[in-house]
Amino acid sequence: MVRYSISNKGVDAWCLSIGSSKLRRQPYTGVLPASGFLAIRRTATNMGHRVMESEQIAQMRSEKYNATVHGLNKVHSDLMMIRIKPDKPIMSHKAGQYTLLGLGNWEPRLPGTMEEVLPESERSKLVRRSYSISAAILDEKGDLGNNHTTPYLEFYIVLVRETSSGKAPALTPRLFMLREGDRMFCGEKITGAYNLDLVKPDDTVLLLGTGTGEAPHNYMAQQLLLSSHNGPIVSACCVRLKKDLGYLETHEKLMSRYRNYHYLPLATREPENAGKKVYIQDLLKSGEVERKIGRELDPSRTHVFLCGNPAMIGVPEKNRETGEYSYPVPEGVIEVLEKRGFRADRGHHDRGNIHFEEYWS
Repeated sequence: MVRYSISNKGVDAWCLSIGSSKLRRQPYTGVLPASGFLAIRRTATNMGHRVMESEQIAQMRSEKYNATVHGLNKVHSDLMMIRIKPDKPIMSHKAGQYTLLGLGNWEPRLPGTMEEVLPESERSKLVRRSYSISAAILDEKGDLGNNHTTPYLEFYIVLVRETSSGKAPALTPRLFMLREGDRMFCGEKITGAYNLDLVKPDDTVLLLGTGTGEAPHNYMAQQLLLSSHNGPIVSACCVRLKKDLGYLETHEKLMSRYRNYHYLPLATREPENAGKKVYIQDLLKSGEVERKIGRELDPSRTHVFLCGNPAMIGVPEKNRETGEYSYPVPEGVIEVLEKRGFRADRGHHDRGNIHFEEYWS
């Protein structure tokens, strides 16, 4: 028996072959495959689950989605920039802050990712996660852009294919199925204490990140350059492979235009770096950052921003009994810099000159 349903999009379909739990993409031409059954994109589920009716899907999207995919740039299969245009005007916000992105559990997942088993009661729910707002930095003409004047928000997202917890990643396998014009959820509230508020015009600014932790730093770099920041700006990003440096070309253009802008890309698993990996901590301990900017890192006129892998950041833990802080092992950037007179934030009301945003899959 063949069962199929036509969605409101009607041009893209999922084919689930009999005896297989794998989904493969197939343009719908009006002719059903010889074997298996056709279930329109976004309504297909794994074998054994009820196929949700297209009317239900359309209704839930209408009720829960409030934004449209404005543009997509796939750096490679597991990394992308996505621009999202909310239905309502974007609220006033600051570079470095974040908001929520979401999709319904009824949406399809990217084939080749960890299998997800959801109870039927969960399939109508929205899955949401926090993402820092990024920036293309330059506009379509190649000039310095301004996030505050665009009708969309840009995000820098890596695909999480599987987790060690045993629970399948819920959102990114669905985000990587999106196309321009698709609908989704975007939080109306933009918030976060990770921002440039304490930076003075002549300060040295270090934007140090790993992977997609570069996202808020792109936004910060854009705003610093727009404000004609006088002090040195150093952006460093540590990834496994050079292909994971999605904004590399943009940063190279910035360095050619702005004498006070420096970009330090680190790719630890490239063959030429075998046996001589360099991490963010090494840049600071070796004096490479100071050589680049031509001045010492003075805690009284330097602000450091850290975003990404917690092991890179190295947030110290407070002993509740003694009130003393202890650093994690291996040594993170906070320990490296606090030995030199810097001080990390100890909360929103106890600010230092090292500011951090931890997030990890």
